[in-house]
Amino acid sequence: MADFPYAPSDWSLDDAERIAGEENIKLGKPHLELISALQEYYSRDETPAINVRKLTDALDEKFHFAGGRKYLYQLLPGGPIALGCKLAGLPVPPGAVDKSFGSTL
Repeated sequence: MADFPYAPSDWSLDDAERIAGEENIKLGKPHLELISALQEYYSRDETPAINVRKLTDALDEKFHFAGGRKYLYQLLPGGPIALGCKLAGLPVPPGAVDKSFGSTL
């Protein structure tokens, strides 16, 4: 299982599982790896607002071995950025309303 050293202090795996259930998603190891990657990215980014394009590119590169963006959309069809951030207990970055980045709709 993935470790969550960069998780927000008010986040718990139970929260992620509850949200995933509401989205009809059963969390598995790949989902937890994405959650951990998002939490790490947010903790290391020092800008006032996360740049959705840079985040998308970083995730595409990190998960390139598994298929990159296509793989992430298979994990979270509702959008790997918007839904991934929701599962990770993170704010959805501004601009994450385009389906290609993970819709907040």
